[in-house]
Amino acid sequence: MNVTGLRKSFASSLRTRVLFLTVAVFVAVAVPAYVAFDWMVNTAVARLGALFAEKQVLFDRYRGLEALFREASLAETLSRSPAVIAWARDEASAEKRARGLAELERYRLAFKDGSYFFVIDASGDYYFNDKAGSYTADPLRYTLERGNPRDGWYFETVAGPPGCRLNVDHDDNLAVTKVWINCVIRDGGTVLGIVGTGIDLGDFIREVVDIPQPGVESIFVDRAGAIQAHRDPQMVDFHSLTKDTKSKKTIFRLLDRESERRSLAALMDAVAAGGAPIGTEFVHIDGRRVLAGVGFLGEIGWFSVTLMDIDRIIDRRAFDPIAILFAVMLLATVALVTLLLKRLVLDRLARFETAVSRVRAGDFSVAPIDASPDEIGRLARAFADMAAAVGRNTRELEDRVAERTAELRRLAEVDAVTDIRNRRGFIAAVEALRAAAPGRRFALLLLDVDLLKSVNDEHGHVAGDRVLAEVARRMVATVREGDIVGRWGGDEFVVLVTDGRMEAHRATAERILAAVSGVPVAIDDGGGVAAVTASIGIAALAPGTSLDQATAAADEALYAAKETGRDRIIAAAEIADPQALGR
Repeated sequence: MNVTGLRKSFASSLRTRVLFLTVAVFVAVAVPAYVAFDWMVNTAVARLGALFAEKQVLFDRYRGLEALFREASLAETLSRSPAVIAWARDEASAEKRARGLAELERYRLAFKDGSYFFVIDASGDYYFNDKAGSYTADPLRYTLERGNPRDGWYFETVAGPPGCRLNVDHDDNLAVTKVWINCVIRDGGTVLGIVGTGIDLGDFIREVVDIPQPGVESIFVDRAGAIQAHRDPQMVDFHSLTKDTKSKKTIFRLLDRESERRSLAALMDAVAAGGAPIGTEFVHIDGRRVLAGVGFLGEIGWFSVTLMDIDRIIDRRAFDPIAILFAVMLLATVALVTLLLKRLVLDRLARFETAVSRVRAGDFSVAPIDASPDEIGRLARAFADMAAAVGRNTRELEDRVAERTAELRRLAEVDAVTDIRNRRGFIAAVEALRAAAPGRRFALLLLDVDLLKSVNDEHGHVAGDRVLAEVARRMVATVREGDIVGRWGGDEFVVLVTDGRMEAHRATAERILAAVSGVPVAIDDGGGVAAVTASIGIAALAPGTSLDQATAAADEALYAAKETGRDRIIAAAEIADPQALGR
């Protein structure tokens, strides 16, 4: 094949041109645009998120320290008060008691919470006064006991390192929940007791933790990760000092993945060791990816953990200009490809589709619709030739099928002798009617021509067939519109009475009986006639009753009518009544 032939083959190959143009345009524009945009957004979000996390953790650290550091400093100063130390050495001294209480009262007024507590190690006596000064006259509230689990905080604190420790706890005796600041009183190496104050947990949460910042959640935890402050009080781990690790409500339990729990614990250790003032780590909580910022409040031994939903904090609308640029580029590409596809494929396929629709609708007179030498053109011309051939064959087949269908339908559902429905046709018509009206009541009449065998024996079966055909004609002429008449078999006929009333059943049967037996039936062309009578059995066809059940009941009633003299009507409901049968 020469060069000219190759060019012509390539130009006439629609699939090759469309594939080449589509792949080339989209690869040239879409892939670099997507990669660049994704990289820029992810890099910017990660960097901005880290910067925000550092500022937010410092802010939370400052808020936490501001609220607690002043109180802890005052409590620590109080723990070194000579008056308090002297009283702790000699609790029974009235003079030392008075000076010690006066010192505690002076500090109570300086504490933000307006309360103090003081435990003397030698006796375990717990002294307390609140903001209202409710216990000024008698500040001794109760006595701690080593075996009481509720007093374990005291013994855990005095056994720990020097200084002040924080504990979130509910004091059952005082009926208050506070962030308690516990400062150990020591005289050299001797523990004399604990003194301190508390900050109402609700106030602390409102002022420090529950700050309305969208996408930001501040949590304070101790060195073990136990949650000490959270906007949801149910998340706070009360009595952390006396709990084992497994029963604590920790920050680690909020994380979805075990690997991230280990990473967060390592980050907390690194921050506490002074490796970096602030640490950040991406973690997953309840299926969401959030940035966790960690800062250490060494003065009080807590960590400030700030969880940030970066997608809510960073307004991605800042990337809209870039996104718009990329969108315009992609739209331009799509427009170009669409134009090419429209001209090379879609317009031509639309004409092809119109021709297909005409053929589908039965119009096979399709003229050639595309003269192009490519695949669509060749297919269109082949389709036009095929449609013409199919049209010719279809017309011939439709004529044959119509004739055969009419013949088969008559053979399948119409009785050849009486020209009414046969048993199969009758059953199909009844079932269709019942399906259309499932709650409707009907009645079934089963009619038998009396002594038809004598007519066949005396005059021949042709005469018997004439009797059957005339009985069918009279029945059809007698029943109401909507009732269904059929030949059940032999000399039996069946009628579906669509009027559901009982009196209508018998009235229809009486009209049919009168029509059948009223006038003799012509049995030959020479004027011969035969008197005809019939017996009828009636059965109700109610919802839930099958056609077989109703037919059996009507047949039983018909048998009773024949047994009691023929030429009569008996309903299935009368069979059990001897007086009714004898009438």
